[in-house]
Amino acid sequence: MTDPIRVEPRGAWRKLVLNRPDKLNAVNEAMLTALMDALDAAGADPTCRAVLLTGEGRGFCAGQELGPAVMPGPDGPPDIERLAASYHHQVVRRLRALPVPVVCAVNGVAAGAGASFALACDIVLAARSASFVIAFARIGLVPDSGASFFLPRLIGEARARALALTTEPVPAAQAEAWGMIWRAVDDAALLEEAEALTARLAAGPTGAYARIKQEFAASATNDLPAQLALEARLQGEAGRSADFAEGVRAFLEKRPAAFTGREG
Repeated sequence: MTDPIRVEPRGAWRKLVLNRPDKLNAVNEAMLTALMDALDAAGADPTCRAVLLTGEGRGFCAGQELGPAVMPGPDGPPDIERLAASYHHQVVRRLRALPVPVVCAVNGVAAGAGASFALACDIVLAARSASFVIAFARIGLVPDSGASFFLPRLIGEARARALALTTEPVPAAQAEAWGMIWRAVDDAALLEEAEALTARLAAGPTGAYARIKQEFAASATNDLPAQLALEARLQGEAGRSADFAEGVRAFLEKRPAAFTGREG
């Protein structure tokens, strides 16, 4: 049986591939569990300093598979709240909590929860042929997996509301122009560029990256004094790291820094 998540170790980083191409990588409970396990393993491995998430085949992720877990039956409506809270939302929590950069390469359609998973990553690249669809209302559901959190912050409430209500697809180039993603790239160059970016991040100051993620996560709810206090504390921690010392030496010696990701 094919693993629903393919894990490809690449030295200091690893590639996680959504691997149900015949279903456009639509997720089910088994696939979501495997993805959570893969993210947990990446986070627990001190040698893993970056993660790349992408999809196999012509789609990134078509969202939740419309199987028994979400279909009304003779016993009444399905428990979609349990599915969202115990599976989809746990994936998003893990993506946001990973202490290393997470790059997403959207190689095709990212719909429903698939779009949410992509937007939960730190840096999103998308093939020009890719699109993002906040598709929940098409079947009478509401955005989940963080879509109602990420979209207004990325593109503004007016656009977020319209996308959720109309379910119109957003092409990759438009997503870039709106600030939904970082960059749209030619299809043929997507994986090469995403892998090169992930490898570059894996060679960077890992502790500083983790603290950058903490800063931006807190900025969604902090007021300015609280955010400044957090910046001061995290800057103090970063200033005591071996990577900071190496970065300063490299700057003074006019050479590339050789970061190790070590704190002390």
